[in-house]
Amino acid sequence: MRCHASPGRTRSLLLTVFLLALLAGVAAAAGSRRLPAHEYGTVLMDNFSKQNQLDPVVFRHWVHRAKHTCRLCHVDIGFAMTAGQTRVREKDNRAGAYCGVCHNGKEAFACEEKNLVGQKIENCTRCHSAVAVGHDDKSRDSFDLLAESLPEGRFGNRIDWAEAGRNEQVVPKDFIAGVSFPRARMKHEQGNIRLDAKLTGLPDIVFSHKEHALWNSCDLCHPEVFALKAGQSVFTMQDIFAGQFCGACHGKVAFPLKDCGRCHSKPVY
Repeated sequence: MRCHASPGRTRSLLLTVFLLALLAGVAAAAGSRRLPAHEYGTVLMDNFSKQNQLDPVVFRHWVHRAKHTCRLCHVDIGFAMTAGQTRVREKDNRAGAYCGVCHNGKEAFACEEKNLVGQKIENCTRCHSAVAVGHDDKSRDSFDLLAESLPEGRFGNRIDWAEAGRNEQVVPKDFIAGVSFPRARMKHEQGNIRLDAKLTGLPDIVFSHKEHALWNSCDLCHPEVFALKAGQSVFTMQDIFAGQFCGACHGKVAFPLKDCGRCHSKPVY
């Protein structure tokens, strides 16, 4: 017995596919140049490096994301959400602030360490790298090794971090004594919120607080990115493409905006 979809349902499905493809094209056009998977989310930190005759710091988000939550760095430690706004100085790090919270010789390698015979060794070039972004074979090999053990994503760095978190394949650290503060359980940690799509036939957005809770906390998104009360933040896809609201993370570090179906996921009937 052969089943046939109704003409109306077929038109709705075709319209949905067309709208998702259109959004993906707009998102791709709005984004920056495409980077290889191991460089998606990479940031060059160069507020002071060149003026001090040093190469910029090459910060790869995937290295840190595999070990720590976004909240730990952007709330507890105090890094701004926009690249370049946190003007980190070497003396800040050596004093135990910013990068120095972890790069202290215990949590991660320090700015300065001693070798087996007690001689001091400067680790400057481990961060201040002369290797051009996209051409670091050592970083690519390390990334490939990590990516092979995690669920595959479709875009960005092609790792599905949400699924990796659900499966506990990645268990990011979320607390450092003396820096972090205890957080209350999120009120909506288990809940989903539906956001209506503005185009007829386009699937509505299903926003999961639980999915975001692993990496973030209330204070990472509220009230600076989104208002505390549902419905008070009014925004468009163009705002998101411009790096606001959801675009504060998606398209920069979290999966890119061309992956429309990850958010516009409610079935259309």
